[in-house]
Amino acid sequence: MQGEDLERLAVELAPAVKALIAEATDAHAETVPVRYAVVATQDEQAGVHTTTFASTARIGMDVDPTSPAALLAAELRAHQADVRATDVPSPTYLGLTIRPQSLHAWRWWIDKLGIHPDAVTLQDTAAYATGTLGDVVIAVQADEVPALLVDEAAARLLGLIAETTPDPA
Repeated sequence: MQGEDLERLAVELAPAVKALIAEATDAHAETVPVRYAVVATQDEQAGVHTTTFASTARIGMDVDPTSPAALLAAELRAHQADVRATDVPSPTYLGLTIRPQSLHAWRWWIDKLGIHPDAVTLQDTAAYATGTLGDVVIAVQADEVPALLVDEAAARLLGLIAETTPDPA
């Protein structure tokens, strides 16, 4: 195998390897807690607590920090590198902003959140959908997903784009 071929193969396999590592890490999420709290602020006028982690976290001031949505948001921020922001306005609703690094990672997210690929809306540089995890409704914004879906063959293979039938004309 030539050096260029090896480099091309490494670039092609990198997203799949990242996805496999993410799945393995998720399996051990309960036993490997990692939290990166940096700054916590309280905005009485806006009615939110904001904590900056490796991502940004907002929780309504009237929401119990032990509510299902707040606990899920903290778990996702702590264990998923794709999470960019969480917003918890109520005990059972989570606004989630992610940036999947590959088609495999995006597939993992839509499977995890119970989202059917046909329910995903693409707009500008993000994908939007609503899913659920346990008792929590999750509105997800996935940044840069439309750029990932440019590889239509791979996206179809992963079931991220509906199969099209040839036009009989």
